[in-house]
Amino acid sequence: MSQARIGIIGGSGLYQMEGIEQARGYELTTPYGTPSDRIVTGVLHGAPVAFLARHGRDHRYLPSEVPYRANIYALKALGVRYLISISAVGSLQEPLRPLDMVLPDQFIDLTRRRDSTFFGNGAVAHVSMAAPVCSVLADVLAQAVHDTGLDNIQLHRGGTYVCIEGPAFSTYAESQWYRSIGGSVIGMTNMPEAKLAREAEMAYATLALVTDYDCWHPREAHVTAELAIANLMQNAANAQRVVSQAVRWLALDWPRSAAHDALAAGLVTRPAAMEPATQERLGVLIRDYL
Repeated sequence: MSQARIGIIGGSGLYQMEGIEQARGYELTTPYGTPSDRIVTGVLHGAPVAFLARHGRDHRYLPSEVPYRANIYALKALGVRYLISISAVGSLQEPLRPLDMVLPDQFIDLTRRRDSTFFGNGAVAHVSMAAPVCSVLADVLAQAVHDTGLDNIQLHRGGTYVCIEGPAFSTYAESQWYRSIGGSVIGMTNMPEAKLAREAEMAYATLALVTDYDCWHPREAHVTAELAIANLMQNAANAQRVVSQAVRWLALDWPRSAAHDALAAGLVTRPAAMEPATQERLGVLIRDYL
């Protein structure tokens, strides 16, 4: 099975990654079920990569239905150490305009129907999420935006991504509340994705593509699926260029991330004390600690 070091998760409107050579698709099964779709591995700018459409190529999964654990586990099994998440978001702040790009560095998780850990049932781990985004990977993405010369695209560094359950968009009162607690953008998919990536010891960063102003803005249209997808499709080609350049930069020196040994301080149950079935289930996650 092909190995990959860089994983790319495409969100709404981004269902394939252009430029991947020696492409091969894998239908994988994990202890946590099957991923959203086949994972395409190959080479991009000389670097081994893996691409996965978060909602499936035909967009068949609601945000709550995405098999997040299977997605991250399968990418880990393929060797992914750097994970770039591409996500459509609504803006909660005036300066973050539709078609802008944002590299958030914090999350507020308001989801309530999703399994958010690989652990439990005989194994305990508590990873740190104080800094949920890998700053090294975010720096690479920022440099990639600069390199691509997207003069018409504004990049915003930092900010808080509020993740809601969905699938309905926010009420006006909710949108105003998210703004009051410091939210910068709003989406439905980066949690528990970011938590699971940390448990899998992957450097994780989100390239957020602003599509709308949610429903708080007094002068702009309230978000609809049609509006969000239309704006996202305009930015999809730009996102592909940014990610492609980021892969080029990563492959130059494979930078070290604090996320790469997150379980060293987070794993509470000694692997040797786990039941054989638990060791097997956690497999690729704890192999370096056995």
